[in-house]
Parts: sequence; structure tokens; C-alpha cells
Amino acid sequence: MDKHTEPAEVKNVDASKAETQNPDENPVPETTVVDELTKKYDELNDKHLRLAAEFENYKKRAKRDQESAVRYANEKFALDIIDVLDNFERALKSDDENLRDGLEQIHKLYLSILSRNGIEPMKITGTTFDPAFHEAVACIPADAPEGAIIDVAVPGYMIRDKVLRHAKVAVAKKKE
Repeated sequence: MDKHTEPAEVKNVDASKAETQNPDENPVPETTVVDELTKKYDELNDKHLRLAAEFENYKKRAKRDQESAVRYANEKFALDIIDVLDNFERALKSDDENLRDGLEQIHKLYLSILSRNGIEPMKITGTTFDPAFHEAVACIPADAPEGAIIDVAVPGYMIRDKVLRHAKVAVAKKKE
């Protein structure tokens, strides 16, 4: 007989051996253990499926919230701008003698709204041309040092530490 083959006779398994015995308790039938394990497996599987579904719902809700935040991020800023528009409409309805005063007040209001939202005009006076902040639209022969900004055609603006719009400037060049 080959050592890897089993003997032809099968040992009789006693029915009492099919029960699992604990030394402290009465014997528990094997089917009860399988039923309990199956029940525990089903409970854990159900918990897992519910957790997975909750997580998917969380991801969808977070994505919706983020899209909403991006979509309505400028809401406060837009309300401030509407205030400026209201003031323009009031100024247009007023008589001509108070128009300049009204426009100056609107200008101040507009600058304060920009400032509250982190947008500031660039400080250009007395500076030299820097392509990171300025866009040269003209080079004018002048007595000022070469590269000095001598005129601002369009002011530039910064949003915190980033250039929002480059200032369009005229730069001095040597007289020939």
C-alpha cells in the first residue's frame, strides 16, 4: 500500500462526536454553532454594506456641498456690488450739481468693498517698472531715471498677495 493513499476502511463517526463539547457546559450541537456563526456573518456583512452605503452618501453630499460653495462663493461680494449699483442709480436720478459728490462717495464705497474682500490697488507712485506687476504700454523719453514709471494708464490690483490685474504704465527712457 502506498503511504499517500488512505486505508479503504472508513472510521465510523459516532453521532455523539458530531457535537462540540465544552468541559464547562452541556454539549452544543454542531448545527447550532454553524447557525450562530452564519447569523454573526450576516450581521457583520449587513453592517459593512450599511457603512459602505453611508460612506457613498457622505461622498455625494460632500461633493454637492463643495459644488454649492464654489457656485455661491461670490454671493457676499455680489451683494456689496449691488449696493454700489444702487448708489449709481441714485446718483443718476439726482440733479447735476450734486452729481460729482455722489460719484466720489460711490468711488469710496467701491474701494472699501474691494478692500473688505482682499482686493487692493497697487501702490505705483515712485516705483520702477517690474514686469511681475506692471505692463508697459509706452516708453517716453524723460528726465527721470530709465525704467521709472512716469504715468499710470490703468491701475493694477492685487488680491491678497497675487496680482489680479497688471497696472498699465508708461515707462521713462533716456532722452536721445
